[in-house]
Amino acid sequence: MTAQLLAGGPVAEAVLQDVAKRVEEFASAGVKPGLGTILVGDDAASAGYVRKKHEACEEVGVASFHEQVPADGGQEALLAAVDRFNGDPEVDAYIIQHPVPAGFDFNEALARMDPKKDADGLHPVNLGKLVLQERGPVPCTPAGIQAMLQHYGIEIGGREVVVLGRGPTLGRPLSLLLTLKQPGANAVVTVVHTGARDVKPFTRRADIVVAALGVPRFVVPEMIKPGAVVVSGGISWEGRKLLPDVDESVGEVASWITPRLGGVGPTTVAMLLRNTVLAAAEREA
Repeated sequence: MTAQLLAGGPVAEAVLQDVAKRVEEFASAGVKPGLGTILVGDDAASAGYVRKKHEACEEVGVASFHEQVPADGGQEALLAAVDRFNGDPEVDAYIIQHPVPAGFDFNEALARMDPKKDADGLHPVNLGKLVLQERGPVPCTPAGIQAMLQHYGIEIGGREVVVLGRGPTLGRPLSLLLTLKQPGANAVVTVVHTGARDVKPFTRRADIVVAALGVPRFVVPEMIKPGAVVVSGGISWEGRKLLPDVDESVGEVASWITPRLGGVGPTTVAMLLRNTVLAAAEREA
């Protein structure tokens, strides 16, 4: 591999150090920020992601709370968990782990959330704030990718970015974030999705490619312009093995590439905790 690695660990560590400092400041005022998680069903991967979020809370001194909704509990059980977190003064922000099992309506539950407690930045009100460039929680994985590019000194403004995927948690909000007229953004962004007959003409001209598909090894070397920056945001599983959207051989063509493990994941968790302390600051204000 000739590409340099876009490791998420150092980026996440810098964010979490800032979070821990803010938590200490809250503690001096007798306040402890709190993050809640709602997990529907017993999917092992989702449970693992939730566990990592609670472990990160413990590391930086954020209180954590959890609601488990059985897979056969029905939509009303999910909405009841949302209502409990909305009314709990110890929970500054919370998430509904996505995706939820068949038979549950994630969007309905999301709309039921108090937008001020939306740790993922996915509530319609907060996505609207993102579009209007108003202050609010930024979706965590897009924010983590932006922070990663900035941390490694990769120029974004004016460059051509291709986002593969238009999902509501990554592809779509990332495309909005990177087009904003502000530092760390102001890019020319093209969103390529399953409606495209051929994605290669788009990816071959891009300075930065972000894969957000959840299709293992979709991005291969012949799709990438030599020297481009390549970020794998989507993942899938092969048994217990995590597979990125980007084949590792792309590292022979790209200038920068995320590693198979330790790329976007750590930054996503760090941004979740940053959104939590920001929500706590808003509450105290």
